[in-house]
Amino acid sequence: MTKETKDNLFILVKSLTKSEKRQFKLYVGRLGVNSESKYLNLFNHLDKAKSYNESNIVKKGIVSKQQLANVKAHLYKQILVSLKLNPLHQNIRSQIRNQLDFASILYHKGLYKQSLKILDKAKEMAMSNEEKNMAFEIVELEKVIESQYITRSISSRAEELVGEAKDLSELNVIASRLSNLSLELYSKILKTGYVKNEEESAQLIVFFNDRMPDLEFCRLGFRERLWLFKTFLWYNFLMQDFLNCFKYASKWVDLFYDNPQMINLNPVFFLKGNNYLLESIFFVKNKNKFIESLNKFKAVTSHPSFVKDENVTTLIFLYTNIHNINQYFIDGTFDEGLAIIPKIEKELLLFDDRIDPHHKMIFYYKFAILNFGSGNNKACISYLEKIITNKTLSMREDLLCFSRILNFIAHYEAGLDFHLESLLKSTYKFLIKMNDLHEVQKEIIKFIRGLQGSYPYELKGKFKELLITLKRYENHPFERRSFLYLDIISWLECKIDNKPIGQVIREKSVSTET
Repeated sequence: MTKETKDNLFILVKSLTKSEKRQFKLYVGRLGVNSESKYLNLFNHLDKAKSYNESNIVKKGIVSKQQLANVKAHLYKQILVSLKLNPLHQNIRSQIRNQLDFASILYHKGLYKQSLKILDKAKEMAMSNEEKNMAFEIVELEKVIESQYITRSISSRAEELVGEAKDLSELNVIASRLSNLSLELYSKILKTGYVKNEEESAQLIVFFNDRMPDLEFCRLGFRERLWLFKTFLWYNFLMQDFLNCFKYASKWVDLFYDNPQMINLNPVFFLKGNNYLLESIFFVKNKNKFIESLNKFKAVTSHPSFVKDENVTTLIFLYTNIHNINQYFIDGTFDEGLAIIPKIEKELLLFDDRIDPHHKMIFYYKFAILNFGSGNNKACISYLEKIITNKTLSMREDLLCFSRILNFIAHYEAGLDFHLESLLKSTYKFLIKMNDLHEVQKEIIKFIRGLQGSYPYELKGKFKELLITLKRYENHPFERRSFLYLDIISWLECKIDNKPIGQVIREKSVSTET
């Protein structure tokens, strides 16, 4: 079974759309390949098969066992060539690359003038579309050709090419250093999470400043500015400075709106920028700005001019629906949010093979929160069990942590007393095993441990004690993010004031806006 899911050729064949399959067969036909060709027969078999099974392929006489590896490799290569020729996969980068290949062919044939003419057009296209790595490659080939194609303008031409190469090289180095720093910061988020104390904060500041290249902002083009904004975004996420996250995510997105031709050339970066913008606004809880940005995002991505492939379509689904849910969290309108769960669940099935398990669990956690906020505690528990019982899942520890905490609270709210004692023990054990617990999590552990053996009339007092303790951390620079996973302060207030949690959050939202 493991072999079935990991066979690259089978996965590639199954990823093809109807039009891509039709084009592949036309491409094979244009090559004049016999209809009984082994690799074409193998393609037809894999297209119809529900799973990959080498024994069946050999038994059906499609190809012998000795030939299978070579035929598979050839079929894989031919599918990629066919996809490359598909207009849907032709973009500016592929056009520039094709022109560079053509110029190289003409150069090797000794047709220097024709080669230089193509290179000049390709370079202009590369520069206008911020493809500076390819532009540098083009200039380097121009230098080689100019050294052999002697003209009277060679001296001025040499200076021009040297200047272009120097400028492109400097900008490419800056882009490379910024992209490296951005990746290193993102890696820190995945490995160690957000800074937890003053010591980690100081270390991050030194790390960031040591690697930030010297630059003149006015000299930077679209690409360099994009990496610069991404780098500052990750830095501020690590520092839990969500206002500055909003600032740099806004710059990132505005960069695309100021250069609209770049949206379809770099759709993934455009989508991710909008995702981080919406996430930042969500963290600072500005609902009006959030709705405005979400509606603009939906309008742009649903417009016919927005180019979509399978990857882009998946990201649009992912980001749109995550933030569709988040809008109900900002002001506690959980009941309204319940209506979108069935639609998202249905669409999740359509994207089952394109969305990773981690993001599926994020959806389940958000579904759980919506149900918890609406008082549907059993439904909340059902979604949380999908997360807690998944032993093979690799997820952020903080999300797993609050899934356990919410599960315990939902059992308590649902009156499932016969589960509470075992849940107390399992939740406590899980939290204790976690490394680098935040102070908020430590206080919740103490609270959970202190509930054992408590009488019902004592609970309200314990809620008040925990509320007073957690309030100290609500705006703490290294602790506040814990409250974004689970608004436990609002839950404690609703228990003390005997109000629905949604009402408590809405009252806070109104007071914040006024």
